[in-house]
Amino acid sequence: MATPSRIEINRANAQHSTGPKTEAGKKQSSLNALRHGLTGQIVVMPTEDLQAYQSHLKSFTDEYHPLGATESHLVQALADASWRLNRVAALETNLLSLAAVGDPLVDALAIAASLERQSKALANLSMHSQRLSRQFERTVTQLRDLQKTRQTHEKHDLNNLLDIIEMVESTGETYDPSADGFVFSEPQIDTARRARNREHLIEEAHLSAAAL
Repeated sequence: MATPSRIEINRANAQHSTGPKTEAGKKQSSLNALRHGLTGQIVVMPTEDLQAYQSHLKSFTDEYHPLGATESHLVQALADASWRLNRVAALETNLLSLAAVGDPLVDALAIAASLERQSKALANLSMHSQRLSRQFERTVTQLRDLQKTRQTHEKHDLNNLLDIIEMVESTGETYDPSADGFVFSEPQIDTARRARNREHLIEEAHLSAAAL
């Protein structure tokens, strides 16, 4: 996962570029740089809020709780694709507002004129939006498949560990799971044991009910 310091460096590098100074000029320049803003290496643009991006990234991390470098990378990719999709919507709004620069009243004719003048840019934005949406969907699928596989392996290993613990405890001996390469924490083991005990109780209740 990209660190905040790496993001800060990228953002600082982007700010070294020169460009127009007026508000209208800046807006037009940002629209001319669609490729840079939607496909480049810089995720957070100089005009965007870095803290807002970090909060955005945290919302994805909190949802998926990635473990390991690969899952963290996929969560980062999800957050970045979503961030850029939000930028597409903002750029589309800017395109429509260009026709109203200097005129506080925006009517249907002004919007129609803006659409006609900016049709190529809008088509470009639509292309990027579709690409980013596909990228987002593919990444979600990859992440969910990866996490499902990991969770399946974890459940299998936990069940094996519980079998070993029950066998060793029946002899009155102590057992250290790490000695056999298990990396589960005590809370994880305790939770798994309680779940297994509940399953046994449910099975016994069903057998008792069937015997009546």
